[in-house]
Amino acid sequence: MSGSFVVSQLGARMHYAVPRMLYRAGRLERLYTDICAVKGWPRALAHLPPAMLPAALRRLKGRVPRDIPPDRIVCFEGLGLASVLHRMVVPTRAGDTRAALEAGRSFSRNVIRHGFGKAAGFYGMSGECLEQLDAARKQGLRTAVEQIIAPRMVVDRLVSDEVARHPEWAESLGPDPWASEFAARERAEWDVADIIICPSAFVRDGVGAVGGPVERCVIVPYGVDAPAAVPGQRAPHSGPLRVLTVGAVGLRKGSPYVLEAARRLAGLAEFRMVGPAVLPRAIAEQLRRSLDLAGPTPRAEIARHYAWADVFFLPSVCEGSATVVYEALAAGLPVVTTPNAGSVVRDGVDGFICPAGDTDAMYARLETLARDSELRRAMGEEARKSAAAHDLDAYGRRLLAALDSEPVPAGEEPLAAA
Repeated sequence: MSGSFVVSQLGARMHYAVPRMLYRAGRLERLYTDICAVKGWPRALAHLPPAMLPAALRRLKGRVPRDIPPDRIVCFEGLGLASVLHRMVVPTRAGDTRAALEAGRSFSRNVIRHGFGKAAGFYGMSGECLEQLDAARKQGLRTAVEQIIAPRMVVDRLVSDEVARHPEWAESLGPDPWASEFAARERAEWDVADIIICPSAFVRDGVGAVGGPVERCVIVPYGVDAPAAVPGQRAPHSGPLRVLTVGAVGLRKGSPYVLEAARRLAGLAEFRMVGPAVLPRAIAEQLRRSLDLAGPTPRAEIARHYAWADVFFLPSVCEGSATVVYEALAAGLPVVTTPNAGSVVRDGVDGFICPAGDTDAMYARLETLARDSELRRAMGEEARKSAAAHDLDAYGRRLLAALDSEPVPAGEEPLAAA
């Protein structure tokens, strides 16, 4: 197809990569989002030094859809404020799911009321765009939904397995009576969408595992801008291997395996975890004794952590395709991760792929990298080469090829946009 797209997304997902790429290609009709730093009252944050702002407002200040003119952006600041207030209370799994359902429905009502302009297509994110997809399709638009992570039923099964293995980490989870409603919403989105964008084979296989329409899934690996201020050549340092993990600390991210690796490699490696952490007190204390628990960091400040590290470690049990892995590759870091992270890491070339939950395999790979500086250097060079094939321009070409492709008839193999 040809023509422009409306993009709808809550938050600054992937630093607004999809609408930015479509705008560069002359294909963006409008971006709908909740809150960003170039519309409404948040524009005032640009005039305030970061040191004056609490972490939440520093993160908001970094929500800038670069290159997109403000007149192409429609924000619903009330939704954004509601999200901030929700994060200020102690979250629970059930509370997060209920909030996501309410936000998706409210967001959709706002978008539908404002309309799709002259767009020929609509692009939304899973779990938050069902009503928008339905309205867009009724108006004759081509509809795409990005399944940003494995389906909810798959996520819950994998996290439940981790709860059984690590019950001491599960204090804040509790039952989630809203999970089945969220899973049903995902399935309804698949039914309405002409195309389901999956960032990895792991996600596409997850759709198939719950009986979803694999024939309409298209695998489109992501791409990112290289993290700013990361040096082109990493300066050698004496001392232990520096191992970095970025992302929310918890069971889905495989954080117990980071803690175990830090304990096993004490003296040979030092570990740093960057990201929000809502944990039982005893677990938080164990982490602080074994590694640097740095807490959440605004996106604009994340480069210094990549610059610090020698190796990136993400033992996730369930992802879509973790953006931080692409960033780590662009920073020249060998990556140790799992198939469930949906990454583009090439095993033995620019990192290692270990089975999810296999602590021994992860430990062995990290120990190898700690003891072999030449291997780290070679893998770091390969990481940068891989990142060049997964920058934002390459991602844009893959995505446009998928969006412009003809629908795949039922029974045929789905497309993989390489």
